[in-house]
Amino acid sequence: MKKNLMLALLMTVALIAGGCSVQTKSDVANKPKDAETEAVTDSSPVDIELLGMSSNESDLNIIRDQLTKNGFNVKLNIQPDYGSYKAQQDAGNFDIAHSSWTTVTGNPDYAVRSLFKTGGDYSILSDPEIDKLIDKAATETPEQYKETYKQLEQRLVFDKAYIAPLYISLKSQAVNKDILNPDTVRLSKSRALAWESIDFNDTSKRDKDPLILTQSASVLTSLDPIKGNDGSINQLNTNMYVRLINLTDDDKITSDGSLSHNYSIAEGNSEYYFLLRDDINFAKIENKKAVDTGERVGADDVIFSLNRAKDKNSVPDHRTYSLHEHIKTVELVTDPAALEAIKPAGGGGTVKEALEAGLETKIKQLVADKREADNKAGKYQVIKLTTTEPFPQVLNYLAHQSAGIVSKKQVESINTYDVATFDVNKDIPYGDQNTVTEGSQYNNTLYASGPYILSYKNDYEGVFYKNPGYRKGSDYAPKISTVKVRFIAEADSALSALRSSEIHLYYGVPETKYDLVKGDSKLKLQTIESNGVSYLLFNTGNREVAKSEDLRKAVLYSINQDEILAFYNGNKIKAVSTVSPLVKTGNEVTADPAKVKEFLGKYKAGK
Repeated sequence: MKKNLMLALLMTVALIAGGCSVQTKSDVANKPKDAETEAVTDSSPVDIELLGMSSNESDLNIIRDQLTKNGFNVKLNIQPDYGSYKAQQDAGNFDIAHSSWTTVTGNPDYAVRSLFKTGGDYSILSDPEIDKLIDKAATETPEQYKETYKQLEQRLVFDKAYIAPLYISLKSQAVNKDILNPDTVRLSKSRALAWESIDFNDTSKRDKDPLILTQSASVLTSLDPIKGNDGSINQLNTNMYVRLINLTDDDKITSDGSLSHNYSIAEGNSEYYFLLRDDINFAKIENKKAVDTGERVGADDVIFSLNRAKDKNSVPDHRTYSLHEHIKTVELVTDPAALEAIKPAGGGGTVKEALEAGLETKIKQLVADKREADNKAGKYQVIKLTTTEPFPQVLNYLAHQSAGIVSKKQVESINTYDVATFDVNKDIPYGDQNTVTEGSQYNNTLYASGPYILSYKNDYEGVFYKNPGYRKGSDYAPKISTVKVRFIAEADSALSALRSSEIHLYYGVPETKYDLVKGDSKLKLQTIESNGVSYLLFNTGNREVAKSEDLRKAVLYSINQDEILAFYNGNKIKAVSTVSPLVKTGNEVTADPAKVKEFLGKYKAGK
């Protein structure tokens, strides 16, 4: 009994002593945590959807791998063509979209205004500070706007990460030199390929054989120059509609190959004068052949074309109005004395003298009716364009295909609908691709002021004929009578067609195919640094990236441009923004895994 009592006492003491080390719920809660367990790190990958086209699949794979390595779980949304890609983008089915932009006007304002200004034709941004910088730079000289565009890049890329730059492309084309004379094939930094100068080695083939080109898009946005600004129509409309002014191959303003003999800028940089030619008529299609309408391209057509270009409501789905919003008025000058009273910017003499430079016959009379113009007799038409503010870059926009001159009479006869109540199922606007597509809806009503006119298209090709009323007898008259543009979606197929002589020229050879072209003895590769920039555009509407600056910056610093350039064998150039090919701001984006980790951490902590 004593033994049992003693055992019980010992157990009680043991329990009491042991109780001193038993942890209560409050003890656990109040115990200091080990340093390693105190900061709980969320290492789970962040989901992100990358939208792009199959033609950019190499880029998409590189970007996916870079993002995956930096803590993202990437879903690829790859579309077969631009139409389906744009539909996905418009529906907001992306976090980041592989995007590209080529500044075909050669001026930096075009590289930003449509893309990033609130309400721009292609803009999904709304940032008052960016708007302010874009407008400020537009009024400045190149010496002044370098700093402004540097500030714009700082806001666009580094501060807000609205885009993540990838690279600047080279512009290239491969020519079959056994068929074409390479010296007649221009390669311009900005403007689309000009067809009228291209010639065969055997010039006797000009009226017998077609010039055969290619492009990937078979669905054409619109053959009305103000309603399209994409790869499906830029080259086509450039060759169908003459403009007041052109760009040289190295982006200088010139009147060569334009509707103007000469142009002049008045003191103050707000008034611009153009002396019109009298040797261009509109062409039309009859029985699928090009005929001269006998209607001269004149001042009334210029005024009509530029007024509708700047008016957002002149047509439904106007896609280029923001390029021309600086145009205030376009008018006819009928008094030569008015030109004598105005001094040109940056030079002596008068505007009249500047317009007369190099003319065989000086200005004797200015006429209001284009039918009365007779340049050999000294009878001319002069257009005066006034901008809303001093804006020398307006000339670059006037060289853009969207400033192509259409026939006032013809367009007004076709566009009889009410813009406000336009019905896509009933109304047929000027330039609708269905009207030039073979089939039941074919009814070609195009009037072309440029060197060529589209006769018809199908899924296989578009067929163009030279304008018989375009600069007849001059060096600018088109050399080859027929141009066929084959629609070949895949780059490999297009290159194969070139190598087998099914096409004569391949415009836009991928950098990864340069060596293949160089190795073919019948081909000549032409390259030049382009104004084309590829970048990632962030969704600003319905995704997490729209809300989180940190998440966007994590993507920005995941992109390693050095790796991308290595993939393309050095045939790409580093970029910061769409301005990079035009203005060297000194900014540079460098991949930084530490910053990625920092910004992803901030993003996760803020969720």
